[in-house]
Amino acid sequence: MEIASVAEAIEWQAQHMERAGSPNNARILRALLAVMETQTATGRRIANWQGLTLEDAMPLRVAGGFHYLLLTGEEERLGDIYRGFITDQAQIDALVVEIAERHDHTLLPWLDGPPQTNEAGRSASVMAALLWLSGKLGPQFELTEIGASAGVNTMMGRFFYDLGGTKAGPSLSSITIKPDWRGDAPPQNAVEIVGIKGCDISPIDLADEAQAIRLKSYIWPDATDRLARMDAAIAMVERAAPDLVKMDAGDFVEERLAAPQDDGVTRALFHTVMWQYMPQITRDRITEAMEAAAAKATADKPLAWIRLETNRKTFKHELSVKYWPGGGEEWQLLAEAHPHGAWVEWLGEG
Repeated sequence: MEIASVAEAIEWQAQHMERAGSPNNARILRALLAVMETQTATGRRIANWQGLTLEDAMPLRVAGGFHYLLLTGEEERLGDIYRGFITDQAQIDALVVEIAERHDHTLLPWLDGPPQTNEAGRSASVMAALLWLSGKLGPQFELTEIGASAGVNTMMGRFFYDLGGTKAGPSLSSITIKPDWRGDAPPQNAVEIVGIKGCDISPIDLADEAQAIRLKSYIWPDATDRLARMDAAIAMVERAAPDLVKMDAGDFVEERLAAPQDDGVTRALFHTVMWQYMPQITRDRITEAMEAAAAKATADKPLAWIRLETNRKTFKHELSVKYWPGGGEEWQLLAEAHPHGAWVEWLGEG
């Protein structure tokens, strides 16, 4: 969609938050319109933002900064907004402006980079796609994740899943992924993840307390279940860190595709709500690399591509897949999902 101004981008993101069940955080975003009118360095930078505001996720950058102020105890007054005790927008605008003026030096650096929202709930869609693909290509998968952030979903093989009654993963896991499932359950096929590795251009080490609280800051504050899952993921990292490297996504995909592939193992690339943040040249490079690998895929050495990404026209997050050989060249839409995994509506075969 075309966004003509910073104000339109803020309103688009606020509406998106409301649709995703986070109205209190949306009110914080709308208050940025008032912050733009202040003489703070943060307000001026927001007002004069250069570039693709939504692709840059500028409103979400600032939202992370405000949540950080609450999590660190620097601004407990924000809790009244996040918990819905204050809902009058004019009152919220005044409070957010006051906080922005008081913490200008803390908020400004949050605009330097895009948010890293590493949500374990999104793995529900990825696992559903693997269950579906298992019936097409076989049960064994070697997974590659790009935009892995802290590698929470790179640990997806350690989670237990209940997807509309279809079960997968270790039953004694400390993380249970059980979204509100709509439609038929995915097929109860075997899935074995024989290897999984992720990359990020700026990976987060959840074993580092400062980095962990930064990642938690990007979680929408009224999503208490997500915060609890992140705490469980942090504890999981302490026991065994994910296989995660700092690397450009284009370089990483090319490297992974060039490595030897075992017979009977499907090599699958996946990513969740990150494609829009990459430069177009990187997206094109990954697409070209996958198309070249697809041309060489065989029944013994299959290839798959799983994506859970935002349809910017409909606000919907769509789970779609391609696989080779035999899958054709068109993306197959399997499900629509809540952006953080609260629900999944299955559209594929049961």
